[in-house]
Parts: sequence; structure tokens; C-alpha cells
Amino acid sequence: MDPNVMTIVMLVAMIAIFYFMLIRPENKRKKEAEKMRSELSVGDVITTIGGIVGTICAVKDNTIVIETSADRVRMEFTKWAVSSKGTQSVETTK
Repeated sequence: MDPNVMTIVMLVAMIAIFYFMLIRPENKRKKEAEKMRSELSVGDVITTIGGIVGTICAVKDNTIVIETSADRVRMEFTKWAVSSKGTQSVETTK
């Protein structure tokens, strides 16, 4: 085979590997996170990207209001600040 053709084939193969190993999974994670954030509703327990855990008490267009403790402290966050829905379990090692 011609060395130029071989170089082009290797370049195309590297780009395809790069796409399927890095770009595609990242886009999939972004879509899942956006879907989760758009489906937030009152009563859901969420964790923010800052580690604050609370229960949603109001949902607006771009923001949510959560209660964070038994003291009923309310805070407002933008929806993009929500990292996960549900409670996080922490395991301690001794």
C-alpha cells in the first residue's frame, strides 16, 4: 500500500477511536444530566455540586428552592447546580 494512504487510514482510525472513547460518552452523560434536571419535582431529594443535600420545595423555570435541614432552611439554586437526584450513601472504613 501507498504510505500516504496508510497515514490517512491511521489518522481516520485515531479520530474514530477518539470519538467513541471520549466525545460520545461525554455527550451521553450531558444528555442524562439535562434530562434529570428537567424532571425535578417537588419532594425530590437532591445533592448539589457543592455537596448540599436537601428536599425540593419549589421548582421554577431555571431555579429550584430546597429545604436543607429540620430547621427548614430554604435556599435557591439554579438547576445546573444539581449534581444528583436521590440520597447519597457514605461508607465509613475502620
